[in-house]
Amino acid sequence: MRLYRQIHGGWRKIATGAAAVLALAMAYHVIFGQNGLTVYQQKRQETQMLAKQLQTLQHENEMMKGHVDRLQNDPNAIEHQAREELHYTRPGEVIYTLPPDPASKDAANQNTAKP
Repeated sequence: MRLYRQIHGGWRKIATGAAAVLALAMAYHVIFGQNGLTVYQQKRQETQMLAKQLQTLQHENEMMKGHVDRLQNDPNAIEHQAREELHYTRPGEVIYTLPPDPASKDAANQNTAKP
């Protein structure tokens, strides 16, 4: 009877130890595994960042649509765009072009210069 208890008690300890090791392995997998909590947190942050980026791009898209609509339907907008980008003038007008500001030229040179 005593031998039975020793063997049975030994198996019980082994089974308890194996269950503990299995529980620890499962906990490790749940936290650090391929689809674990750490990956979930990273994906959640990425989703939030992409949602903000999508909202910004949608806003920019709406602004561009408004600009396109004005260019298609408003002659004043077309004239303004032609004057700004293509330097168009009306008969008798003269365009004066000023040299670039020296401060902005120095800043541009510092940004492009490499040590």
